Amino acid sequence: MASEPETMSQRADVHACALSYRPGALSVVRRRVRAVLAEWDLRPEVVEDVLLVISELTTNAVVHAEGPAGLRIRWTDVDGRSALRVEVTDGGPAVRTDPPGGSTDPDEHGRGLGIVSALSIRHGVRTDRAGFTHWADLVTA
Repeated sequence: MASEPETMSQRADVHACALSYRPGALSVVRRRVRAVLAEWDLRPEVVEDVLLVISELTTNAVVHAEGPAGLRIRWTDVDGRSALRVEVTDGGPAVRTDPPGGSTDPDEHGRGLGIVSALSIRHGVRTDRAGFTHWADLVTA
């Protein structure tokens, strides 16, 4: 992820930015998204949940997938309730370069999708020509 998102598309109901794989980029994206969500007048607890889901999905893309990667947030409807959809698109699974039985402590990793599941009303993955998109819907009202 880059120190600055490379592009930011803005409409009243959709915001998107490219992600890169540089250190510190996630914090920049979080600050920008926090500002967007403030403009959308979301409750602070919803903002925190959305930012945590964004952190988990973007970290998974950066750590486990090929680039390029992008983030998009948009309004949607879930069973008649207003919701915010978080989407992170990447180029698909990366080839692992870690040695077999790698040195990663299992207590420090592997909870991301559990967190996404706990905070969202629904989530999933879709594939198309753009790559893999991991998405989650969070009810906002």
